[in-house]
Amino acid sequence: MSEFASVWWSLIVAGFSMVPAPAIGGLQLAGILTAAVVLSLPAVTWRYFGLFVTTVHELGHAVAALVSLQRVSGIELRFNHSGVTMTRGRGGWRAVWTAFWGYPVPALVGTCLVGAAVSGAASIALSISALVLLALVFLIRNLQGFVVAGLLVGLSTALVWYTSPSVTAYATLATGVALLVGAVRDWFKVALVHTRRRSELASSDAYLLAQRSGVPAVVWLGLFACMIGTSVLGAAGLLHHAVSI
Repeated sequence: MSEFASVWWSLIVAGFSMVPAPAIGGLQLAGILTAAVVLSLPAVTWRYFGLFVTTVHELGHAVAALVSLQRVSGIELRFNHSGVTMTRGRGGWRAVWTAFWGYPVPALVGTCLVGAAVSGAASIALSISALVLLALVFLIRNLQGFVVAGLLVGLSTALVWYTSPSVTAYATLATGVALLVGAVRDWFKVALVHTRRRSELASSDAYLLAQRSGVPAVVWLGLFACMIGTSVLGAAGLLHHAVSI
């Protein structure tokens, strides 16, 4: 096991190198957008890719908690796309800060992946992802979460180990765009909870933020939308500059 860990570490470290930026023409862009939509919209694929979006969502809460000097005691992920991040620390603004950084983070990460891919840093982004996901494993507190986190670590590692630089770049780019689409989809899902499925309000971050801050949930939904929309526009700008038609 120690030998495997040593090999794993050396290959992940080797991934911290620049690779050629992908050549993106009209055909490649169409393929990337199609792949992202196929991952994020149909129910059959969203059933699996949505688990990744949920994982990034919960990591957003966890990082926000750490930044505000709170302790993250555990994370639970479930196959129904629900999750919870357990923190210990002071309430007040820290609790509001931590609760906010869930829905916007998949979009922010998506934009970062797009930027990494078009700048030649795709391999670096995947190595960082593998390390973050490995750290996540130690925070997981339920069996379904272990399965999800383990599979994601394996997938990110496989992309670093076994794919060519061009495949790595395109995979990173497609994943970034898919995360952006997934973030938009999740926003509409939580907005629907506040309009048509109000019996599920307790599962909404916007509802929890309203309870903790006294600011109406609609304001938090609007802030989520602004963050996600800004991320989408940022990624679109990066792609616009990278595409050669």
